[in-house]
Order: sequence, then C-alpha cells, then structure tokens
Amino acid sequence: MAQRMGFFTDTSVCIGCKACEVACKEWNGLPEDGLNFTGMSYDNTEKLGADTWRHVAFIEQRKPLARQEPGVDHTGPVPPLSTPPEAAPMTPMTPGEGGDLRWLMSSDVCKHCTVAACLDVCPTGALFRTEFGTVVVQSDVCNGCGYCIPACPFGVIDQRKDDGRAWKCTLCYDRIGDGLEPACAKACPTDSIQYGPLDELRERAAARVATLNDAGVDDAHLYLADTDDGIGGAGAFFLLLDDPEVYGLPPDPIATTRDLPAMWRHAAVAAAGLLGAGLLAFAGRSR
Repeated sequence: MAQRMGFFTDTSVCIGCKACEVACKEWNGLPEDGLNFTGMSYDNTEKLGADTWRHVAFIEQRKPLARQEPGVDHTGPVPPLSTPPEAAPMTPMTPGEGGDLRWLMSSDVCKHCTVAACLDVCPTGALFRTEFGTVVVQSDVCNGCGYCIPACPFGVIDQRKDDGRAWKCTLCYDRIGDGLEPACAKACPTDSIQYGPLDELRERAAARVATLNDAGVDDAHLYLADTDDGIGGAGAFFLLLDDPEVYGLPPDPIATTRDLPAMWRHAAVAAAGLLGAGLLAFAGRSR
C-alpha cells in the first residue's frame, strides 16, 4: 500500500477567495450551484453536498484575532506556512479593539476518516479505501440506498436529486495516482490547503500551531489530527482559530458504527438465550 496521503487546511491563512471551490468543480465536472443569495455573508454554497465537494465558510465575529500584550506591534501580515517556523517572525493581524469585526474563513472538505462509518454501512462496496488511505465513492456501483449519508458524523456525503447516488470528495484520486496535487490544493494561492504524506503534514501543522501560540494566537489548535479521537484521526485535518462549533463542525465526532461489533455480540447472546429458553420450554412440555 502506498504512503497515506491527506490534506492539512490552515485556516489562519485562508483568504476566502474560493479558488478551491472553483478548481474542484472544474476538475471533477461538478454541476453548478451556489447561484442563489443565501444571506450568509459571501457564503453562496452554505455547506458540503453532492455538487459541492469543497466549501469555504465565512464566519463573522465581534472579536479580535489575537490577544496582544500592550505595546506589542502585531500589525504586519502572517508569514506563509512555507516559511520555516524557526525563521518566521510571526505577526498575526489584529483588527484592534475587542468590538471590531473579524472574519474566520475555512475551506471544508470530506475528512477521509481513519474509522469511516460510511464504509461500514455501504452494502454494495461502492465506498472503498484507496491505496492512499482515502475514501472514495464509485458512482457506477452506488445503488442510491443512502445508508452512508446518516452514517457520516460530518454530514459530508449527499445524494443528487436527479439520480439518487451518493457523491463526495475523492481527494482527486485520479490526479494523485499520477503524482499530481489535488485540484483544490494546486489552486490555493496562500497554501492554506496543503497536500502530502499525512505524517509529514501533522508534524508541519504542530509546528505551525506552536508558532502561532508563541505569537499570541492562543486559540490556534488542530482539529482531527489526534489519532485517538472518535474517528481514529482524519485524512483531512484543520488548524482552527476558534471552537469547531463556530465553523459548523462537531466538537467530538465519533464513528457512528463504532458500537456495531458489541451490538452484534449482544444480539447473538440474546438470540442464543431465547433459543435455549425455547428449547427448554419445548423439552418440558414434551415430558
């Protein structure tokens, strides 16, 4: 099996340009959507779905970006992630007083979970794990049963109304198989979306969080990078500047099928007990 690959999305450098959304649609030939005014700032797609495999969220807050010490100048731009952490003079931009407006922007995507409930419930094998550790739907095998949709703890997978089949991000399986970056990462102008070996991305992300914390951005933390969480860690994880709920993400996601083995064992024990009781009752009546 090839080295596990994945995404690291650093929301601290996302500028909300939506280049990732456009590149994803262009490469994968996804139908248009997001043409209606949603009333949600510049968020014209609202959420991930069958036709939106990358979604840029815009969150407006009355809150400064970082807690600053008096007299410290934090008015410069944030250095790009490509700058080595030890050499980066981090100066996160802060709007000023606590009542000022800040925007949190984040490009969301399928998490390609280590413990993927969608895989567990798929009856046809349409969902499979690739040699890169990613989770992909084979549209020509999907029968439209929809079992995977409620199984996903993130609400990522969706069905198209015209054919009923399930669709989601493939992490550009066709591109990475040829040694290319996924379209969204290739198009991202700030390196907010980064693609590579998952272990390397986690190390890089941890260094980035440490650098931001040292610069006074105390809220910076990683989401879904912990392999001991409820989904065994994700193939697509994030650096967030606020609680996951602020971004519309579950704070403690779990694989919805994690209890299935125990449930089947209990069901088997219960069935054996009923069968035994029935046999005893039949034997008693026979006497």
